[in-house]
This record gives sequence, C-alpha cells and structure tokens, in this order.
Amino acid sequence: MRLGPHLRRIGNDIVAVYLVDTDEGVTVIDAGLAGHWRELLAELSDLGRSVDDIRGVVLTHGDTDHLGFAERLRRDHGVPVYVHEADAARARGEVKAATSWGKMKLGATAGFIWYAMRRGGLRTTHLTEVVAVHDGVVLDLPGAPRVIGVPGHSPGSIAIHVPIADAVFVGDALTTRHVLTGQRGPQPAPFTDDPHQALASLRHLEDIQASWVLPGHGTPWSGGVTEAIRAIRTVASA
Repeated sequence: MRLGPHLRRIGNDIVAVYLVDTDEGVTVIDAGLAGHWRELLAELSDLGRSVDDIRGVVLTHGDTDHLGFAERLRRDHGVPVYVHEADAARARGEVKAATSWGKMKLGATAGFIWYAMRRGGLRTTHLTEVVAVHDGVVLDLPGAPRVIGVPGHSPGSIAIHVPIADAVFVGDALTTRHVLTGQRGPQPAPFTDDPHQALASLRHLEDIQASWVLPGHGTPWSGGVTEAIRAIRTVASA
C-alpha cells in the first residue's frame, strides 16, 4: 500500500510493516510475521527494488509479532536489525513478555489469532544478533530514522521519526485498532507491560511534526501526532 512518495505499508490493520524508500535504499520498520515475506518481496518489486536494496530493519520493540522475517533478512542477506538495548534480550528470545490480555471480544480476538496463524505467527524465529540502539540516536539508514524512547509496552519500546516520510512509526506505543476488541481509533495498545508508563511516555512524541502516525496494529492515522495523543488520553481517562 502506497502512503506517500517515500512510504509503503504491507500487511493490514491487524499487523503492519512499513517501508521507507529513498535514493539511498530501503529501511524496513518492524518485520511483522514470518508469512509477510512474500508481501515484502511483492512490494519491493512494485518499487523496482529487491531485498538487496534493504539497508536495515528497525524494530519498534522485541515482541514476536514484530520480529517476523527479521532474522531471515539478517541471516540470509546480511541486513542489520536495530532494536533498543532494553529490548535486545526480548528480540533474541532470552526473556518473555509478561502478557496480560485484558478486554476481549470473541470475533476480534479469533480474527487476530487466525490471521497470525495463517501468516506464520506460530513459527517466529528470534534474532541471534541485533544492533542495540538508544533513545535520541539518528541511524545511518535511508530516511535518517530518529529513535525516540517510549517505554511501557515493553522496556525498550521506541517510536521512529522519519521526516522524509512525514511519519512517526509508533509500534505498540498506541494502536488505532485494538486487535482483541476490534475497537477503532487511537487508544492504548493491548499486551502492554506497564500501561501507566506507556501512557506517560506519549509526552515524548508531543513535539514531533508528522502527518502520519503509524502503529504496528491499526489503520494509518493521518490526523497528526497531537490529535492522536489527545484521543488516547481521552480513552484512557474514560
């Protein structure tokens, strides 16, 4: 899906992966599920690109539904995978998330599980090597992605600001479609380690100028960062 001159999405509103395409090559933001590999190749082909044009994968955090094809790119194609230092062990499978499911609706939850199973969510390969990053660093990758720490969903959750794409990629710092209830619109994400910290961390995004707010789960939000945060705080206080 084309979102802008330098911005593509693969997957869907259940699980999403993003590509930043520039003259210097392609940066992949999150790696979804293992079965998204074919969609990745198809999107690259549509761009006139190949896997050889991918310069790096940046993970918003270390959960399995964001690792997908990351190790395949690293192992088979030498693509470095970047993750916050506080989530490096999580991405390598050395620690597990303290998962709390919270509110659910049967249809939405079943749809999420079924989609994940069909896309290889039960055979995720953890990373064996990562490039650890920290808050504030600008990565030497296409689009010059800037790392912004937003801990809460996980200790090393980050947002990634890419000005050329007019976008901030937020992973599970928020969602615009709750995968367990089907509720739409900006709101706190499920499976969050520390919901209070996650909500407080949104303040780190308040000064970002970007039209697109792009979560790992949900419809791309084009209403700007300020309005997304306002909506989430309203939902959280209700």
